[in-house]
Parts: sequence; structure tokens; C-alpha cells
Amino acid sequence: MAENLALEARNKAGNYFREGYNCAESIFLTFREMAVPGVERDLVRLTTGLGGGLGHAGCMCGALTASAMILGLLTGRTDHQGDRYRTYDLTRGFHDRFEEKFGATCCRSLNPHPFDTPEHLRNCLKITGNTAKMLMEYLQEKKLIPAG
Repeated sequence: MAENLALEARNKAGNYFREGYNCAESIFLTFREMAVPGVERDLVRLTTGLGGGLGHAGCMCGALTASAMILGLLTGRTDHQGDRYRTYDLTRGFHDRFEEKFGATCCRSLNPHPFDTPEHLRNCLKITGNTAKMLMEYLQEKKLIPAG
């Protein structure tokens, strides 16, 4: 059942990407729906500028950055006196897992093709879908959402 949820996340993120959402928007929309449905859908606009490694700057992958946002939505603090280290630890753990799987966290290293070319989009689709799958598995492993 847990594997089914991870595959569902991969497929949803891939479908959002195919519809024209960027990598970060696709991750946000998938996990807003599957993990934090109380979050308003319109907040997807917070992730738009993350696409292409921060607005096509080629820096931190938008799928990874949006994943950190989802972890924050699930575990982040709401006041300055709250504990931030649990979220830091979870985010670092996911970052490291992402880097281990893909070999880099920087968009231009992950995808050397020119932005918005067919090759670039195919590669981003794979990264986005696999990031969603990996994030769902991570959330389940860390017991941040039910296993299915």
C-alpha cells in the first residue's frame, strides 16, 4: 500500500508537470493534495519562482526546494520560540537522499540541456516524478503521513 502511494505521488507530479506546471509547482500541488489538503491551492504561486533552479538561474533544483517547503508545512514552527531543529534535520535528510539519488542538487548539474528544450523537459519530468516518489516514501518512513 505504501508503494502505491509513492507511485501515485510520482504520477500526479508527472501529470502536473505535463500540464505545464514547473517542477516546484508540481511537487507543491501533488503534496498539497496528498499530504496537506488544508493548505490553499492558490499558494502554489509561492513555488513559481523556484522553477529552473530559482527562476532559471540553474541553482537549487525546484523539485528539491518545494520538497523542503512541504516538510516545513508538515513540521515547521509557527512562532520564533518553537523548535526548528526537527524540520532542519528532516530537510537535511531529504536533501542528502536527493543528492545521493541524483548525484547533485543544482539544476544545471542535474539537467545540462538548455531550458525548455524537449530534452530538458523530459529530464525534468523524470526528476520531478522521482522526487515526488522519494518524498512520499520519506514522509511515510518518518511517519509524517500515514502509510496508505
